[in-house]
Amino acid sequence: MDNFFMLMEGFATAMQPIYLLFALGGVLVGTAVGVLPGIGPAMTVALLMPITYSLEPTAAIIVFAGIYYGGMYGGSTTSILLNTPGESSSIVTALEGNKMAKAGRGAAALATAAVGSFVAGTIATVLLSFVAPYVAAFAVQIGPVEYVALMVVAFLTVGALLGSSVLRGLASLGLGLFIALVGFDSLTAQQRYTFGSPFLADGIDVVLVAVALFAVGEALYVASRLRHGPIKVIPVTGGWTSWLRKDDLRRSWKPWLRGTLIGFPVGTIPAGGADVATFLSYASERKLAKGENKKQFG
Repeated sequence: MDNFFMLMEGFATAMQPIYLLFALGGVLVGTAVGVLPGIGPAMTVALLMPITYSLEPTAAIIVFAGIYYGGMYGGSTTSILLNTPGESSSIVTALEGNKMAKAGRGAAALATAAVGSFVAGTIATVLLSFVAPYVAAFAVQIGPVEYVALMVVAFLTVGALLGSSVLRGLASLGLGLFIALVGFDSLTAQQRYTFGSPFLADGIDVVLVAVALFAVGEALYVASRLRHGPIKVIPVTGGWTSWLRKDDLRRSWKPWLRGTLIGFPVGTIPAGGADVATFLSYASERKLAKGENKKQFG
């Protein structure tokens, strides 16, 4: 009950008008910086930290939270509109969201990403307030065996999802693992596959690989299409009604909750993170989709 009363006290403080304005400002600034590919929410918070030096602790924490969540949403914005993930956790968003944008439903994709992030983030924050001691005790008990099992599940999921052929997906997975080997070995402190180049000593960031694959591929696709004439632009119609229709809400609330149930426990694992959770959630939704909904994937 103590956690509940402290949580209610925190809500009462955060709901004050002045703190809501701080949250709004943090979200706007975080979104503006988060749309830059490769920045990411963590880098966004680090870059914008000086603007909180003159604030009181409560306001500074609220601004940090707004900047972080705004940066997360900014990554999904570039994934949907430009097919360029701002971070590795937005790769799945680019796979489906950009196709919705090309079909004239970019507004619905952006609204779905925003509302889904809000619902999942709110539920996860409230749950973490109650179970944080138990989660911390569980996390420190996870050993190498559990890490390997989680990584194997994640690798198999990614390999099965990417591409129409499982073999091609596994081949891409092997290439990704080889790229991940570049850099220092944490056990022996020896360089691997750096070829004597100091630029490769820190390894190759997954965000750089994701941005390069999606952005370069999209640029080449647009360039090839422009050689045959102007690209047909599908306008967004419907005004505000095109954001989220009743049918979209009816189809989305269950995936939002299922994504929360998958992302919360995976996120509590030190080696989990948003990358694994997003691919597992995407795989589960493709598996559970039936009829016309299943045909709309991809």
